[in-house]
Amino acid sequence: MQLFNLRYILFSLFILYSSLLSAQGTAKLTINELQKIGLQANGLVQAARSQVHMAEAGVVAARAYPNPNVAIKVGPQSKRMPASITGPANDYREVNVSQPIENPFFRSARISSAEAIVGARQANLDQVRADLAAQLRVRAYELLLRQEQAQMEASIFDLMKEIQRRIKVSVEVGETARFELVRADAEVLGAENRMEAARLSAERARVALMQLAAGALQSGFEINASLSDPVEFPPLEALREEISRQNPDIQRLEAEQNSASQRIDQEKASVLPRVNILYENYTDAQFSTNVAGLNLEIPIFYRRRGEIDTAVYDSARIRETLEYRRFEIGQLLELAWQAKEIARRRIEMFEGGIVKQAQLALDIAQTAYRLGERGFIEVLDTQRVLRGVLAELLQARFELQSAAAEIDRLRAHYPKEYIIE
Repeated sequence: MQLFNLRYILFSLFILYSSLLSAQGTAKLTINELQKIGLQANGLVQAARSQVHMAEAGVVAARAYPNPNVAIKVGPQSKRMPASITGPANDYREVNVSQPIENPFFRSARISSAEAIVGARQANLDQVRADLAAQLRVRAYELLLRQEQAQMEASIFDLMKEIQRRIKVSVEVGETARFELVRADAEVLGAENRMEAARLSAERARVALMQLAAGALQSGFEINASLSDPVEFPPLEALREEISRQNPDIQRLEAEQNSASQRIDQEKASVLPRVNILYENYTDAQFSTNVAGLNLEIPIFYRRRGEIDTAVYDSARIRETLEYRRFEIGQLLELAWQAKEIARRRIEMFEGGIVKQAQLALDIAQTAYRLGERGFIEVLDTQRVLRGVLAELLQARFELQSAAAEIDRLRAHYPKEYIIE
């Protein structure tokens, strides 16, 4: 009895564990939850975040004051003359202290440049996040597209199997020529091949999505979304203004331009004389000396003209790049907006009547075929028309979601509240 109870308990635990694994493997994730997982697990985001921390460490280094330089010399003195003349022997000691005094203009420009680099690295991190979030969204809807295509091909395969069965019965009773059965067999094989190819495409899309999420997704995950999800945006003019303010690439270049301008001021400030405060203490058998003074490094022959020109040209390079990127990002927004509108019009056109008409034509052809008024060729033709229309509708829905993901990428719209710094 005890052995039976133990087996029963172990079996119950196994069933419970299996059910938990099954529930975890078939968990449904929304698009935002999927982006959350990918943004937390992807190594590129972690690397970009490390660059932000490195830039912050650079600010700490830029704010640091220079350390003093201390030199100590100690040693015995040897007599070369009688002690009656030189006195008793003694130790020799010398202490030299040098403290650099920073130019306040140089220091201020250096700190401002380092702080601007932090802003540039943060904008780069936002760009990496936005790019990855958009890729995750596109890959998720691509998986949905491939799954919808697989379901469509499976339904067509079932239809061809049913027609094949009817033709086979007709051939057996002598009502239809065997040539029709051969044609039906070929159509069934073609439909089966397309169904299997669609299933493999869906699996490839799943693997690509798991790759973007750095393996953080379970193999049996499902997406709680649809290709028919609504796509809503502010007006185009509002989007232009929003992107000009929030696009990470523009923010990065603006921060880099600010840093380059501060480097120009830093190089110009370095032309001023550098000051070191000096203190020296000297002690021997007869004397003890304390000396203080200043050490000036005066740039007379070379006034850092090369470094200043380099900083000026680098600032001009970043400024021209910024202007071009502003124009290019504006054009990318226009292209994404036009793609969205074209996809929306195509969806409205297909849903407005083309799909219904194609489905109605197939139903009529099937009914006429069952009544013997139409041949198998008419059914195949109408089925191919419906298949093409449905495929174009699914592609148009996917293109709408892809255009929406591109617009969100340009304006850096992703679930920031899920990011753990």
